[in-house]
Amino acid sequence: MSGSPAELTVVLLKAGSTKIRYPATVVSDDGTRVTVRAEWAGAGVRDFGFVRFEPGDVFTEHYWRDRWYAVKEVRTGAGELKGWYCDVTRPAEVRGGELVVEDLDLDLWVPVDGAGILRLDEDEFEASGLAGRDPEAARQAVQALDELELLAACGRLPHA
Repeated sequence: MSGSPAELTVVLLKAGSTKIRYPATVVSDDGTRVTVRAEWAGAGVRDFGFVRFEPGDVFTEHYWRDRWYAVKEVRTGAGELKGWYCDVTRPAEVRGGELVVEDLDLDLWVPVDGAGILRLDEDEFEASGLAGRDPEAARQAVQALDELELLAACGRLPHA
């Protein structure tokens, strides 16, 4: 695990502020990809309509230091696969005991059967003004969402 601690605090930033922070266990760190496992850190149940995240759900989260996204495999506490929630983010940074990522609003949901992949929050991305503030980051974000969708359609999202 290239010297990484067994535990990290995942820090998700959005628009310069901390959106959420939660403890996670490091599964692996090869210097490029960091994989952690954590229980659902939200307050109560979050029902998106297409999936429910709830207490006891376990997320195996893959973050890259050189890619503009994160892939989160979601399972029930009993181990049943719910699907994959993919976040478009700036490349991850590990600083001390924290894994820090900046959410860029775009998301992708991939159901277990791979049918009905959903692109999410494109309206939030447009409203964020990132394209005006940082056109290169906006370009990378859109490219990352397209890449995630292609990987998902081909059944090539990373697994734990």
